[in-house]
Amino acid sequence: MISRRSIIVAVTAVLLGLATSSLALASEADPKAFVSHLATTAMETMTAKGIPDADRSKRFRTLFTTDVDMHEIGKLVLGRHWRTASPEQQQEFLKSFEDVVVLTWATRFKDYGGDLRHVVTGSAADGERGITVDSKVERDKQQPIALQWKLRPAESSFKVVDLVVEGASMMVTYRSEYAAVIQANGGKLEGLLSALRTKIAELQSGQPTTKTN
Repeated sequence: MISRRSIIVAVTAVLLGLATSSLALASEADPKAFVSHLATTAMETMTAKGIPDADRSKRFRTLFTTDVDMHEIGKLVLGRHWRTASPEQQQEFLKSFEDVVVLTWATRFKDYGGDLRHVVTGSAADGERGITVDSKVERDKQQPIALQWKLRPAESSFKVVDLVVEGASMMVTYRSEYAAVIQANGGKLEGLLSALRTKIAELQSGQPTTKTN
């Protein structure tokens, strides 16, 4: 039986890559409709049966890069290290972060079947420009998983800048983990970039051994 913790981790990952097709533009004035369509599309796509792993990875990468504000998340995850990083280091971090998420999770959703259901429960203003949308993921014979989507307006739609799963912020979690890696490498961002390169190589070989998510 798949554990609740595993479901939470998988849901975090699939909803990290959340993205929609151009149909999302139809819900631009309604953040709840945006999140509902976005999450449903992501879960249906990533839990579909009979998709080769390579195609699943490609689809997940497309989803991940469409409606997530990676530039903003990268700045928040690295904190002061983002400000001191060179443009080349910033771009490498964003690409490596994307690669780690895609390679780690794209082939795992096939184990979760299609019995996950996403339900939006409310929304509220979050600061001057932000919007928080509350929702939950339901699964047969399991407690619902509570989600909070942090959105910012972007052109004619929205961008996801954070996802909080049962009180745990995706952005804060990565910031804590990556800050520890940087600290362990003398406070240098290159230490994190090197660790991410190693992680990506391990994932590509099919035998990951390091953590760095």
